[in-house]
Amino acid sequence: MDCCTAKLALFEPARYQFIIVGHLDPKRATWFEGLALVNGFGEDGTAITTITGEVLDQAMLHGLLTRIRDLGLPLLAVNRIKSDDDQVSDAV
Repeated sequence: MDCCTAKLALFEPARYQFIIVGHLDPKRATWFEGLALVNGFGEDGTAITTITGEVLDQAMLHGLLTRIRDLGLPLLAVNRIKSDDDQVSDAV
């Protein structure tokens, strides 16, 4: 494992936030069971859904991104959220 991978702790759980365009209906929301979904509006009034929760590893992260793609949901942002014991935060 190289120094960058070790520093980011890519093989350990981390909290992530996914922001997508639109509000999810209850049927689609079940695809994200175990994660918190909050419907809201962006600064420009666009309907958005924020999905937040713990992602166990990179495989789970890629699985969630694939699920978002398969549902045809436009992805606005992916953020790794800082926690008390994790000082790294990334936005994609």
